[in-house]
This record gives sequence, structure tokens and C-alpha cells, in this order.
Amino acid sequence: MTLPKFIITLDGTLRLGMVNQHKELLKSGDQCIGGGYYHFDYTANRILLDRASYDFGRPKWHLVDTLKVPSYYRGMRIVYQYDNGFHDDFDVSEELDIEYYDP
Repeated sequence: MTLPKFIITLDGTLRLGMVNQHKELLKSGDQCIGGGYYHFDYTANRILLDRASYDFGRPKWHLVDTLKVPSYYRGMRIVYQYDNGFHDDFDVSEELDIEYYDP
């Protein structure tokens, strides 16, 4: 069953897709530093990221300075929502530099 999943690679690339397993989002030479699930909040113009990849764990945001985001998400705020009750949401768009690329 495919689900909306995302990964972050060591070079800072955000990759989203409808896949069975997070590893299906990897390209040759990628090193994954975490992942989870996503959904779009069109009302607030946001991409909401949450949970963790079974294989790669939660995103390791501290390893990323610049997040590379596909250009068709330009203008959308990106937020990672922790679901553990201990952390506040991580406003990715506010905390990291965003660089858009054409996939």
C-alpha cells in the first residue's frame, strides 16, 4: 500500500512521494538522514511533515543547513510536527535556508 512519505538526504534534499517504503525514494549515492510522512494543508499553504521512517528514523534537521526543495512547492511553508509531546513543531521554512530545484 503506497502512502505519502518523505526523506531527507545528507546533501539536504527533501524528496516526497507515494511509496510503500521510504527507501524507494532514494537515488543512487544518496545517504538518508531521516524521513516520515507528509500531507498538504492547502488552506494554510503548508506541507506538514510528521512521524518517522521505520528504516531511517526522524529527520536529523541539525545536519542540514540548506534544504533543497522541488520548485513546485515554492511558496509553501514546511513544518515538521513532532508527535511526542516533548518538542514544539519545527518550522523548517523559518529555521533552514530553502533552495528550490527543478526535479
